[in-house]
Amino acid sequence: VQLQASGGGLVQPGGSLRLSCEASGFTFSGYAMSWARQAPGKGREWVSRINARGGFTAYSDSVKGRFTIYRDNAKNTLYLQMNSLKPDDTAVYYCARARNDNIYSTYIYWGQGTQVTVSS
Repeated sequence: VQLQASGGGLVQPGGSLRLSCEASGFTFSGYAMSWARQAPGKGREWVSRINARGGFTAYSDSVKGRFTIYRDNAKNTLYLQMNSLKPDDTAVYYCARARNDNIYSTYIYWGQGTQVTVSS
């Protein structure tokens, strides 16, 4: 299993970024996926989750209404569209694969992370 996250960078407050996570080594369309983040000096925080077919999603309260998770199973790619970014969104963002199609199951595979910095 390989998960390759990309799309991070430096953005001003109020700006947008789209993260991508390219998956390989497993049947992407069969598993729930998620995004999590870790800010400096803090623990890893779950951000958003999506089921295998993309019809069911969940978000943390801190990003609800600003971030959108979606997936393209034909391209084996998971996305996170981040709008109205705030300095508190600064973190390393990770994609992860669940044990099965249940978005609340254990996430057992993690990508390497991509840095998002929100600053003026």
